[in-house]
Amino acid sequence: MKAAKMKAAKMKAPSMKAPSMKAPDDAAGVIADLVRTQAGVDLPVRLRAWDGSEAGPAGAPVLVVRSPQALRRILWRPGELGLARAYISGDLDVDGDLTDGLRRVWRAIRHKTPAGDVWPAPAPSAGPATTRGPATTRGLATARALAAGAPAALAAVRAVARLKVPIWPPPPPPLCELRVRGRLHSRARDQAVIAGHYDLPAAFYQLILDPSMAYSGAWWTGADTLAGAQRDKLELICGKLGLQPGSRLLDMGCGWGSLTVHAARDHRARVTGVTLSAEQGGYVRQRVRGLGLGDRAEVRIQDYRDPLDGPYDAIASVEMGEHVGAAQYPRFCSALYRLLRPGGRLLIQQMSRGGRAPGGGAFIESYIAPDMDMRPVGETVRLIETAGFEVAGVQAMREHYVRTIRAWLDNFEANLPAITEILTPEQVRVWRLYLAGSALAFEEGRMGVDQILAVRPDR
Repeated sequence: MKAAKMKAAKMKAPSMKAPSMKAPDDAAGVIADLVRTQAGVDLPVRLRAWDGSEAGPAGAPVLVVRSPQALRRILWRPGELGLARAYISGDLDVDGDLTDGLRRVWRAIRHKTPAGDVWPAPAPSAGPATTRGPATTRGLATARALAAGAPAALAAVRAVARLKVPIWPPPPPPLCELRVRGRLHSRARDQAVIAGHYDLPAAFYQLILDPSMAYSGAWWTGADTLAGAQRDKLELICGKLGLQPGSRLLDMGCGWGSLTVHAARDHRARVTGVTLSAEQGGYVRQRVRGLGLGDRAEVRIQDYRDPLDGPYDAIASVEMGEHVGAAQYPRFCSALYRLLRPGGRLLIQQMSRGGRAPGGGAFIESYIAPDMDMRPVGETVRLIETAGFEVAGVQAMREHYVRTIRAWLDNFEANLPAITEILTPEQVRVWRLYLAGSALAFEEGRMGVDQILAVRPDR
């Protein structure tokens, strides 16, 4: 009996345990875990990865990671610049309202503690910002950024490794990223910076701006159209300057000529418009000739530091001072003082920002205006007064800029088929991100814009 049992046991098939097959990591889950563990927040938007996996709140705008290349871009340039490069290149996209998606992300970033950053602050690059301080200071900043961000960077590398995404080599930046060289705010560098943004064809700007081609914040007090609000802004400026027929007006940074044309045509002022952009200068000259204003308006393509034949009765500088730079701004104000007659009026419309990001952030500095510099409005008032002016008034217009940029964005989307005939796909993405992000920055008070009226004392 015992032998029979032993024989039966030998004949019994052994138990075969199926080998454990570990499910591959889904990309959306790994990214969501990284955000949760390193930032201490849940995903503020829905995330859809290249492998079809999803994470994050339902009903929110969907951040679509189309390619693992997006992670590589963010890993090599952590933070805003890496995200911008991924979006501009098409490796990252947004399915839904881009503005709402940016608003949710910014709200999550604003509410987390400084120690909970997902990404370390990027080490200073060889781009525009690195020329603003001595090499020793830049080196210390780099070391501090790397030390502070080391744990998060290591966690990011591990997450990428889990997804089997190759880290090397670093992906090249999008072709439309601005690359400027030379000494900060040298004439040659300023020329290159202005050309990079403003020397796009006038036909493009005609598709997003109002018919007057005003590329600055409008004044929404009664008008219900962008054209009406821009006209009200131009009238506001001319009224503050007290323009009369024959008044000599210097339009410093005339852009596409909205104020130059308005003052010459509607107020019969004698206007000198100045721009550093060859594209703008050629367009405004042609416009002036076409309107028969050649006897009242002239346009000069030159640097503000070049000679001008003052004195003028009034000077306007509408959103040009941001391009002057912190070190050059006192010289800029002194130049305006010398060009204005005693008793003459100066109006500066200028964007303002807190001291933490005077250039507007990595995206703006890399794709829109590499050397832009903004400051709190009180500091600008002090610099104007130091040059010898008496400041007569300051008018905040921040909320008006929100509506202005939203109108530009609406025009951009409505005219997208025509715009894609002018811009490359990368440039289209740059402008969509620029307009949506800028409107949000003004909406949330991270940026402001003000009109400052000053007088050169008559003494």
